[in-house]
Parts: sequence; C-alpha cells; structure tokens
Amino acid sequence: MNQEPNVGVGIIITHNDQVLLMKRKGLHGQGTWSTPGGHLDFGETPEQCAVREAKEEVGLDVVDIRFRAVTNDVFEEAGRHYITIWMEGRTTSNDPMIAAEDEVAEIGWFAWDSLPDPLFLSLENLIKANSYPPK
Repeated sequence: MNQEPNVGVGIIITHNDQVLLMKRKGLHGQGTWSTPGGHLDFGETPEQCAVREAKEEVGLDVVDIRFRAVTNDVFEEAGRHYITIWMEGRTTSNDPMIAAEDEVAEIGWFAWDSLPDPLFLSLENLIKANSYPPK
C-alpha cells in the first residue's frame, strides 16, 4: 500500500450547459462515472495535464482552462489516497469518442442535476462541496 498521496487532475469539460462524464474501466474505480483525468506527470502543470488527459481519454481539445477546486480523496478499500486538482474548461466540439479503450467504458453528456450513478469518489467529493474551496 502506498502511504503517500498521489496527485490527480480532473478536467470538467462543459458544452451547452452539460458536463462530459465517462464510465471508468480498469482497476481503479471501475464502473463509476467521472470526468476525464489522471496522474499529474513530473514537470507538468495542472492545465497541461487536463489538456493531455482530455485528448488521451475522450479525444477532445479543451480551451479556457481554469482552476476550480481541490479534493482530498481517500479510497479506503483500495488503500489509495489522492489529492485531486479540479480544472474546468470547454470544448467547441460535442463529439467525444472513447480514445482510451482500456480506461473508458462509456461516455456521455449529462446535466448537473441528472448525473449517472455511481459517481467516482473524487467527483462525489467535489459535488458535495467536500473541497477546497467548498463550491
């Protein structure tokens, strides 16, 4: 078990008042819904990570990227701890695709008041305002 927190970046991509979510596939968080995102690489800024992950996972270019919040996410059962930096941006395309078949099972646009279940812990913490700053 890793005793030190990892740093993740989540990118909230919006288009026409909807948010893009993906159903996670793979070992960590399988079957839960979240935004694109992943580990912050050495020397990378959160903005660069957000752009990279959006392109790698759902094939979209994101613009107007800005900081939204930070969540402290402890996945008790998995023995993992993440500090997630939440960025937000928009895309001029509403045509995402599954670009990382080993990480993404489904994708879709959702209204904030009708998100699918279950949510990935990090996104759930953000939505419940369990974040810095609380939103």
